[in-house]
Amino acid sequence: MDIGEVSRNTKFLINGVPFAVEDVKFVKPGKGRAMYYLKLRNLFDGTTRDQTFHSSDKVEEVLVSSNDMQYLYKEGDHYVFMDNDNFEQHSVSKELLGVRSQFLKEGLVVTVSVMDGKVLEITLPKFVELAVVKGAASTKSDTITAQSKMVELETGGVLAVPAFVKEGDIVKVDTRTNNYVERVTTKK
Repeated sequence: MDIGEVSRNTKFLINGVPFAVEDVKFVKPGKGRAMYYLKLRNLFDGTTRDQTFHSSDKVEEVLVSSNDMQYLYKEGDHYVFMDNDNFEQHSVSKELLGVRSQFLKEGLVVTVSVMDGKVLEITLPKFVELAVVKGAASTKSDTITAQSKMVELETGGVLAVPAFVKEGDIVKVDTRTNNYVERVTTKK
């Protein structure tokens, strides 16, 4: 494919390594050839880099399939997901998931990108609802001022929440920013 056909989220190979395009800038100088400045994310290790291409350059597009998979369980430093279509199981390392692993609850359906049988990327739903299992007790003055405290979630993750959130409450978390959104239900 011509470099001019590349846009955000296009995936292609560079020296056998798949990259996803995160940003494209086109520059046409007064003299010389047009240039494409791409911000690329390595789909194997998640690192990013900037690379320049000439308008005549060609790249090899990668075919990546995305499937809905269900999170089953954690086994050591790996997380096991099951493809909802063919029931095939895939093991994903904690390094690939990063901080998102703290929001994985058994049964959660995620989108998994796979290339040649290898998991490249896990996309969680934008919001998840998780129970608070441990947190400091609130005092009467905590509800007056806008303070936050750290609590432990049912998945083992730690999250900053407003002081009025108690153990047993269900909270909504934005998985893109790793931030508390709201309290969904309160403990009776």
